[in-house]
Amino acid sequence: MALVEVHAVGKSYPRRAGLRTELCPVVQDVSLCIEAGETLGLVGESGSGKTTLARMILGLVEPTQGEIRVDGIDVARASGTESRALRRQMQPVFQDPYAALNPRMNVLEIVTEPWFIHRTWSADMQAIAAEGRSKQALRMEASKLLRQVGLDESALGGHPHEFSGGQRQRINIARALALRPKLLILDEPVSALDVSVGAQIVNLLRGLQREFGLTYLFISHSMPLVRYLSNRIAVMEHGRLVEIGEAEALCAAPKEEYTRKLIAATPELPSGVA
Repeated sequence: MALVEVHAVGKSYPRRAGLRTELCPVVQDVSLCIEAGETLGLVGESGSGKTTLARMILGLVEPTQGEIRVDGIDVARASGTESRALRRQMQPVFQDPYAALNPRMNVLEIVTEPWFIHRTWSADMQAIAAEGRSKQALRMEASKLLRQVGLDESALGGHPHEFSGGQRQRINIARALALRPKLLILDEPVSALDVSVGAQIVNLLRGLQREFGLTYLFISHSMPLVRYLSNRIAVMEHGRLVEIGEAEALCAAPKEEYTRKLIAATPELPSGVA
């Protein structure tokens, strides 16, 4: 069953052209679906429209044309109640692990913030809070999240500047998991990290998907990484979807010259990905 359905979606922005204002297309007539539990890799060079498409799926940008449905709900036309439900089901993990974290908040505040925003609590936390031990409940639940991403409870009191890039990205992932979403949109999640650290994050993501049955939209310019993580791959060029197919088949016999160039540009996986 498709969790995400994108139908003939486009996005254009106004641009000055002399004395006139014209629309500049960034995404053009894209249609694809993401099945529940799968990873769809979205690959293409910078400026190909990958991030704009992801932001439209998240509801952060409204399409100029077309329709996006997540779990059967039209993202652009959702009611207030439906929008709140969708925001709980979809969580992003962005490229820059430091910019995504509030430097004034400690890790406990960062990873528990989604619960306060969405008023969503686990059964364990509700039970503990009912006994008047809400601070203990927060720490217990936050500690579970950190363990799931390979961090120790001792990190809860730290601030973002005290951690390495890889640790910050783990914190970002923990925060994304707090609401137990169905879909993670991973926008170049390892491109700002050292190769070996990025490999650890990729392996972590693969393990989390198996453990929680997550659905991923994995965005990257690296074809080997996309091939490693993805069930299917969608290739974008200049805002258009030029090729889509099963990961192994597409990489073994790409139909488009652009896809062949992407494969040739990054021929090997980073060390440590296994």
